[in-house]
Amino acid sequence: MGIVSVNGIDLAYEIHGDEDGLPLLLIGGLGQQLVGWHPDLLAALGRRGYRTIIFDNRDVGLSTHLDQLGRPDLAAILSGRFDLAPYRLEDLAADAVGLLTALGIESAHLMGSSMGGMIAQIVALGNPERVRSLTSMMSHPGDHRVQPTAEAIALFLRPAPADLEEFVLAGHEAQEVLGSPLFAPDVAWLRRRAEIQWGRRPNPVGVMRQIAAVLAAPDRTPGLARLPVPTLVVHGDADPLVPVLGGRLTAAAIPLAELLEIDGMGHELPRQVWGRILDKLDDVVHRGEVDRRGTLAQAS
Repeated sequence: MGIVSVNGIDLAYEIHGDEDGLPLLLIGGLGQQLVGWHPDLLAALGRRGYRTIIFDNRDVGLSTHLDQLGRPDLAAILSGRFDLAPYRLEDLAADAVGLLTALGIESAHLMGSSMGGMIAQIVALGNPERVRSLTSMMSHPGDHRVQPTAEAIALFLRPAPADLEEFVLAGHEAQEVLGSPLFAPDVAWLRRRAEIQWGRRPNPVGVMRQIAAVLAAPDRTPGLARLPVPTLVVHGDADPLVPVLGGRLTAAAIPLAELLEIDGMGHELPRQVWGRILDKLDDVVHRGEVDRRGTLAQAS
């Protein structure tokens, strides 16, 4: 694991795969630490020829926690006081771009999950020359018609776990709500992931600041209509946190987008669907590489 200084904060990151592989930046979702990406998934990406970069967003894991910004007033932000958000999704996007720059990566394929999909969209909108392809999973374009279920909202209103066992239990409770009804959960992985995350500074108030950034984000649909980047949109039709409407709206907004809608998938990436997703990822990456070679040829 490494640490780089970006935009006045430190970001913790790891790189997996061969040095000469295609650069793929994975951007995690709300509260997701870099260890939230399953190691078997990272290995599968490596076998397909990717050099995968994973990192902790600000306010989670071993990256900088902006505790001096305090607890956000989510009720006020929900009422329209977007100026009260401690930071915006654009700041998280700038962190992602800064990480690529710090690592000497001129451009990369982006794959973002949930909030990470929103961040990836913003990176592509603001820096299309840095993005070879975009994969937006379990996300939406900022359209406020996309609303979580009451059960999903309740997960974020629970008291913070006081110890590891409470943290593990909270993870299992989240799986009960957000998991995939057609796919059996990997119970052993859920516990192992929780154990690793517990040792890497979980920060419930930091997650609230990330929530504030999501709530304060404007609708990206008009901008996405002009996005020139080959795009894959992945969504499950059983997602209670970001209902499938979010994926459909994202794919409809982006001219070069393809939608992969997976029956029975909730707000997670079950092992059973990895092959389907990675096959489609290979397709959109190929499109991005063809476009990039054409652009480089024209420039020369």
